[in-house]
Amino acid sequence: MGNLWDFLVWLFWFYVIIACIWIFITVFIDIFRDPSLNGWAKALWVIFLVFLPFLAAFIYLIARGQSMTQRNMERAQAMNAQQADYIRSVAGSGGQSASAEIESAKRLLDSGAITQAEYESLKAKALQSA
Repeated sequence: MGNLWDFLVWLFWFYVIIACIWIFITVFIDIFRDPSLNGWAKALWVIFLVFLPFLAAFIYLIARGQSMTQRNMERAQAMNAQQADYIRSVAGSGGQSASAEIESAKRLLDSGAITQAEYESLKAKALQSA
């Protein structure tokens, strides 16, 4: 029974250590991503975080926690917007309807740029995607 309790205590302290390391890394990254802090302020926060890590992390989270959250939200929204733009840019025909694609293929056929077989292939592709 003693081995089980020793293991649970060890597991608890391991969890606490991992959580502390996670918090320190998060604070450290936020210090460097914050555009409102100048170089001297960043250097002071890093020195404070290195020499008194627990106190520095708690003070940083209390003093700058809300702005930290806002920066993370803005970064997430910017990433979502970039992803949506990328998806729209590679989504195929740029939102053309099947009839517009067939009409474009017909113009190419009439101008002699494509053959009848190519026109039929483009037409079938447009109808499948619709």
